[in-house]
Amino acid sequence: LERAADLVLADFHLASFTRHSLGNAGGFSGARIWKVDATNRSLCLKVWPSELKQERLARVHSWMGDAREAGLRFVPEVFRKADGSSWRLEAGRLWDLTEWMPGTANFHENPSSARIAAACSALASLHEVWRRPGCQAGPCPAVLRRLAALAEWRELLQSGWRPTFGPEELDPVAPLANKAWPLILALTTEQEKMLEPYRNIHMRLQPCLSDIWHDHVLFTGDVISGIIDYGSMRIDSPATDLARLLGSLAGDDELLFQAGMNAYRSICGPNTPDAEFVRILDHSGTVIAVAQWLRWLYLDGRQFEDRNAVARRLGNLVTRLERWAGPDRLEV
Repeated sequence: LERAADLVLADFHLASFTRHSLGNAGGFSGARIWKVDATNRSLCLKVWPSELKQERLARVHSWMGDAREAGLRFVPEVFRKADGSSWRLEAGRLWDLTEWMPGTANFHENPSSARIAAACSALASLHEVWRRPGCQAGPCPAVLRRLAALAEWRELLQSGWRPTFGPEELDPVAPLANKAWPLILALTTEQEKMLEPYRNIHMRLQPCLSDIWHDHVLFTGDVISGIIDYGSMRIDSPATDLARLLGSLAGDDELLFQAGMNAYRSICGPNTPDAEFVRILDHSGTVIAVAQWLRWLYLDGRQFEDRNAVARRLGNLVTRLERWAGPDRLEV
């Protein structure tokens, strides 16, 4: 990939540059990132996971371009080659070059109503750009995905599968997985019941980020200076993005949640999703995320470069599940 990175950068005709590999930058998708210092600016070179197709990346770049044209400078600029294309296929994978966004993903170090309002206002501005006349309507894809995931999880448990955890002293993930198991058993059926009434409700669908969370929202002071990683974009309900963002930033803090909802509503007005629906998507998404981690780790046998990073991600999720379940509801 290092040799391929040089070939890709040459294709974008940079006069001079230095590059620094950031590996997976803390992610788990299989992407790799380089920070490229070119004349007078910093850029981000990214090689996408091998399963990403050209048509999908082109659509993502088009949506990002729409936001830039609307004046949203917290969206990275996508650079194009001389032939007009915004990617290169090299080493069997797609690559692109975008603006390196300033700021730091540090909301949890300094949480405040002003900062969460800034994040939700930025998200609302994106949704307004992508809410074109004639947007389709239909059942919420996020609801259907969650219900399908929960049904698949239920079938897996009915087959008799149970995870086998390794020694806790040898693996930073094992203690958290042990905590997660009874919590998941207590909460999955409840989440299905909460989601089921929304299965056939038609709502407005439009381009959404789908993976806007703490580490993808960059601050300079209290100002949003960058929203990064658009690779999960898809057509969905805007409630899905609000749930992901508020769940990640506010967690179960009701004051922060309301500050974020109010900021979003000040821009989107009557197009603001119902707060209760946002909460249901947040809770079900969190439960399913924990179930997915258990499946990846103890059924599929997936390997991750940084086991401690997995433990941190799982630990944040499990803390929320512990709060929801309570000691009297746990099954063994």
